[in-house]
Amino acid sequence: MNNTASMLLLVFLAITFIQSGYDKIFYWKDNVSWLKEHFSKTPLKNQVPLALAHVLLLEMISGILCIVGSIELYLTNGKLYGYYGALFSSITLLMLLFGQRLAKDYDGARTIVIYFIPAVIAVYWLN
Repeated sequence: MNNTASMLLLVFLAITFIQSGYDKIFYWKDNVSWLKEHFSKTPLKNQVPLALAHVLLLEMISGILCIVGSIELYLTNGKLYGYYGALFSSITLLMLLFGQRLAKDYDGARTIVIYFIPAVIAVYWLN
């Protein structure tokens, strides 16, 4: 597939996850507070900080792999890191989708689909 399109998708995913991770790191208390309310009627209600830490870790791994993957693709036409970046991005988005559905936040779940489609396209192109 087209390396330029793949690179653009990797940069898109990197921006998405690095920025989201940044927000979680620097606004941790605000995120935990909001998410405790968001998940107050779910089985995750007592697990919010741990769940948020897991999501943060996956977002940072996804973003870093996408950055490295876009550099690898540009310099050597290699696709390994980009593939894993797109794959981790897809898995992270599935976890976020599960959380939104669990919280019955269907608008939030629909929004995640907007990010999931390009992530899956990137997995396909980079495989």
